[in-house]
Amino acid sequence: MKSQQKPLAGLRIIDLSRVLAGPFAAMILADLGADVVKIEEPNFGDESRGFPPFKDGFSAYFISINRGKRSVTLNLKEKRGKEILKELVKKADILLENYRPGAMKRLGLDYEVLKEVNPRLIYAACSGFGQNGPLSGNGAYDLIIQAMGGMMSITGDKGGTPTKVGASIADLTAALYTTIGILTALHAREQTGLGQMVDVAMLDCQICILENAIARYVVSNEIPGPVGSRHASVTPFQAFPTKDSYLVIGIGNEKLWERFCRGIKRPDLAKDERFALNAKRNENYEVLNSILEGVFRSRTTEDWIRLMEKDGIPCGPINTVDKILDHPQILAREMIAEIDHGSIGKLKMAGLPIKLSATPGKVDKPAPRLGEHTEEVLVGVLGMTREEVAALRMKKVV
Repeated sequence: MKSQQKPLAGLRIIDLSRVLAGPFAAMILADLGADVVKIEEPNFGDESRGFPPFKDGFSAYFISINRGKRSVTLNLKEKRGKEILKELVKKADILLENYRPGAMKRLGLDYEVLKEVNPRLIYAACSGFGQNGPLSGNGAYDLIIQAMGGMMSITGDKGGTPTKVGASIADLTAALYTTIGILTALHAREQTGLGQMVDVAMLDCQICILENAIARYVVSNEIPGPVGSRHASVTPFQAFPTKDSYLVIGIGNEKLWERFCRGIKRPDLAKDERFALNAKRNENYEVLNSILEGVFRSRTTEDWIRLMEKDGIPCGPINTVDKILDHPQILAREMIAEIDHGSIGKLKMAGLPIKLSATPGKVDKPAPRLGEHTEEVLVGVLGMTREEVAALRMKKVV
């Protein structure tokens, strides 16, 4: 029986992060039931509020990564603003920030200060290069980290120009590792009673997801480079042009290879010693590609998918985003959520991929307008009066 309460209900997060990595991590926790209080600079807010495209003046970019949060404006350069943040920290489980290392210390709000305010606090810092090392104080964006972390060196077509991954994978990977770090620290707190600092660097995360590129270099002493859509260690495992578009196939073992060859009416390929084993297919992939391209151009992508799925061959089309929104498998998994944002109407966005059987999370709350919940939080959480909040507005503290 499913619970009506989300799994992280009762946890409060103070979210000082902005743009992508930090907000994405906080959004995951909000979807799972945490009360995420997003602290933003008065008048301006998170920079991503200014990123297009816009719907009636509201950034769709911001909406897509800040749903389910409460927005509070707070001027952390003001003494009273710092005091209010500390009061919120006393009543929080987690603080999340993605400033350059050193910025929070200059504000007098770093972990060493805040752990004295709340010893149970989980302080998560997600930055470009981490809290130590020669580049620690440098600024970073996704593009910089994809380049420095090696991802751009193995992405794109062979001999082509350096290419970034289509999504902001350096930011998003850091967000996921930050989420893992926070949940791990929460579990440790159950045992120790104390919080700790979670230090996640985008560059570190990018190194972690290079997959087998490091292993290939260490063993072969050959520097990996871009190989287009194909896999560097498994063949055939790539996109092929068909009669009308493209088809991707993945032949990950020898049984699949034999079944694949029978399915495309080329059983001779399975017996050819150049292609009999994956290692051989890898050595001779250019010859094999030429043969398979000729085969796949004879039918449409839809025809090939129907044929291959019947034989249990992993395959698929290259879907554009419009097709994703209507795909029956994606809809069956509730991976397209539609949220009502009031005056701007309902907007579709990606859903929550973590499916829990007893205490599921859910995408059910919109992204906040700037400062929408300032009074609600200061009155409801800190016990201020509405008059006190009004006075803080007059003084430009909130």
